[in-house]
Amino acid sequence: MACIRGSHALSPVASPLVSIEENRDTTRTASQRSASISDHVARNREAWDGFAAEYREPGREAWASDEPFWGIWQVPESQVGFLPESVDGCDALELGCGAGYVSAWLSRRGARPVGLDLSTNQLASAALFQREFGVRFPLVQADAEAVPLQSESFDLIVSEYGASIWCDPYRWLPEAARLLRPGGELIFMVNGTILMLCIPDLESEGPATERLLRPYFGMRRFEWPDDLSIDFHLGYGEWIRLLRANGFDVTDLIEIRPPEDATTRYPFVTLDWARQWPCEEVWKAKKRR
Repeated sequence: MACIRGSHALSPVASPLVSIEENRDTTRTASQRSASISDHVARNREAWDGFAAEYREPGREAWASDEPFWGIWQVPESQVGFLPESVDGCDALELGCGAGYVSAWLSRRGARPVGLDLSTNQLASAALFQREFGVRFPLVQADAEAVPLQSESFDLIVSEYGASIWCDPYRWLPEAARLLRPGGELIFMVNGTILMLCIPDLESEGPATERLLRPYFGMRRFEWPDDLSIDFHLGYGEWIRLLRANGFDVTDLIEIRPPEDATTRYPFVTLDWARQWPCEEVWKAKKRR
């Protein structure tokens, strides 16, 4: 992609979390920025502080990989085409960076990434891997639905199962639009829409079925009886309308089909299912100039 400006949105520092005062959004009032935390934000922060330990080793594996791979089947970038052809010199923001490996991949390709996450423990993993692998970029602890950074600071915003599913799209998408420069690109991965209609409520009930278990119309907020976390999913038409309403033009929708020999550590979908229907989707959109 062609980068719009060359200045970095934040300067890298040695500490795991950067000060954001110099880059704070001054266009909104303090009361707007400090609005009460939604229940899903608080619950997801607690959940991911708990999940972080089991994601540390997979995070290390991703940091160690020269080629990016995506989703629960770890499909290589060469087969997915998630990233732009070139990110060299781009100011990039990862919304919901977790252990930070996507930002590390961007950094190695010449981008100037910022990793943002709400979870203290996930950011601690990202800081650990920065020291271990010698790749440094700013880490910001914040809610992706209310990012305390200046408008039009980034050329590229990405989210692989970060804000893209753990934040309310009616709140994080407007923030992404605000943070992107005109002509900037938004790329995010989500669970497949069909998959979300076929997953049982309880993990003990097994993986995704071959029949619909819940309505398509009205889908948005998903809560699970055996899980503290809350995730968000929309139908295709609603995604398109919401993106367009926030100044984006949709440029691609990649429905990922894992290779025949793919494996996953996640029990909610089988390879046979994922070879027949898309269990993962990548949306690409550009902010209109």
